[in-house]
Amino acid sequence: MALVKVKDILKHATEHKYGVAAINTINVETIKYAILAAEQEKVPLIVQFYPGFSDYMALKYISYTACDMAHKVSVPIGVHLDHSNSFDIAVSGIRDGFPSVMVDGSSLPYDENVALTKAVAKVARVFGVDVEAELGHVGSGENLDDIIDASRYTNVDQAVGFVEKTGCDALAVAVGNAHGPYVKTPNLDFQRIAELRAAVSVPLVLHGCSDIPEEQIREAVNLGMSKFNIATEYFRAMYRSFENTIVNGNVKDNGIGLLEAAKEDMIAFVVDKIRLLNPNKFSL
Repeated sequence: MALVKVKDILKHATEHKYGVAAINTINVETIKYAILAAEQEKVPLIVQFYPGFSDYMALKYISYTACDMAHKVSVPIGVHLDHSNSFDIAVSGIRDGFPSVMVDGSSLPYDENVALTKAVAKVARVFGVDVEAELGHVGSGENLDDIIDASRYTNVDQAVGFVEKTGCDALAVAVGNAHGPYVKTPNLDFQRIAELRAAVSVPLVLHGCSDIPEEQIREAVNLGMSKFNIATEYFRAMYRSFENTIVNGNVKDNGIGLLEAAKEDMIAFVVDKIRLLNPNKFSL
């Protein structure tokens, strides 16, 4: 199966009622361990990268590494650039080889978000690149209003028009979710998810999935959410593996050894997320 278009993976997930783990990565090991988990479970997975880390790792290196690894495995792997908040960043992702990019104009007024997303989609179509957009404010988990203020959630009627006007391939929505650690346990708006799924023609994306209670994640899958972004918990799993390895004295004075020692813990973390997102036990 190898490298597969993100929109095709998400369409398949929507039709077969499972969720796709979209794992944020930062280097070779984080990409490799996520892909190995997907191959073990025999389900599709999306590897993605946040462009805010481009000073640490250039976009072209991440895209090349992820695409190359994807070509060598037996399960469908998508490669995606997460949260490009400008035209230039999104187009740089296209230039640097990402088969899918997100353009995030959600902090802009509606009409400006439409214009930005439409402009990126126009360029992306030339190169056969998929586009994820966002409507509604998916803010910070450390800001209580971003979690509980329903006026910041995605408007269903607006979402229908937004997808039609922009031609985006997937839509990230705000339904009580937020990025990073949560100051308060989130309570997803399931009625809104169901209404969005019934009204919108493209797959739906849930950002900020780290630390959302498992029962809420399962319900979101069953209501038709297709892509689940996971970053905070994955990096936390890596850190805690390093910490345990050092405290237990299993590796000393060896950074490479730490990365290698984290392999099983990080694979296990992604496997658990894949299984959580697959309540109906789909398998290729």
